[in-house]
Amino acid sequence: MTVHFIGAGPGAADLLTLRAVRLIGESQVCLYAGTYIGPEVLAHCADGATLVDTQHLDLDAITEHCVRAHEAGHAVARLCSGDPSIYSAIAEQTRRLDRAGVPWDITPGVPAYAAAAALLGRELTVPEVAQSVVLTRAHRDSTQMPETESLAHFARSRATLVLHLAIRRTRELMATLVDDYGSDCPVVVVANAEQPDQLVLRGTLTDIADQVEAAGLRQAAVILVGHALAARDTDDFVESHLYGTRVTRNRPRD
Repeated sequence: MTVHFIGAGPGAADLLTLRAVRLIGESQVCLYAGTYIGPEVLAHCADGATLVDTQHLDLDAITEHCVRAHEAGHAVARLCSGDPSIYSAIAEQTRRLDRAGVPWDITPGVPAYAAAAALLGRELTVPEVAQSVVLTRAHRDSTQMPETESLAHFARSRATLVLHLAIRRTRELMATLVDDYGSDCPVVVVANAEQPDQLVLRGTLTDIADQVEAAGLRQAAVILVGHALAARDTDDFVESHLYGTRVTRNRPRD
């Protein structure tokens, strides 16, 4: 049987894709991280399905559950918070499944940054303000970042930044960005998006760390940085050419 890596989105049970709901309901085993995935999402599991909270399991133990389920003829729903394409460690898991001869597939989900932008009612790309979005994370005790992907390197682009796994280093990271973005650059922190305890903090590079520390945030939060976050608050931003009137100039014939 197949191990289905499924993007469980930001936490809201009704933000799962139709395919995700179907696969979860058809699987006899469901592996999920209880730190991020709550009972509302798990309610899509079939009655009698075996539920395994993986938050305290290492990759070998997770793989063993998948292999045992496969050998028993059971499909597995392996739930990933957000979208599996970002910081989900599926490369390590699928490599182990390949070695064990266990088939797998991937179903995308709503990424955390998209859920955060929707809550804010903001577009992360605004003409002549920011046309790129950088998805990155902080490094301390986790996997080392390549030198070319330092936060200071990305800051020089002044693109909209989305910082994952960085909430515990907010003060340090915001100080890194001030010179390039300016002290008044908007910053929004969204914790537990689309869940009952969701929290949205709005500030600037100079004051957002105070708010984060006061709220006691330690995990499950995404940090959005960039002037595109405030562009809609004024009437003078440049509108996209997508719906604008294009003037076609006559080109001389060759």
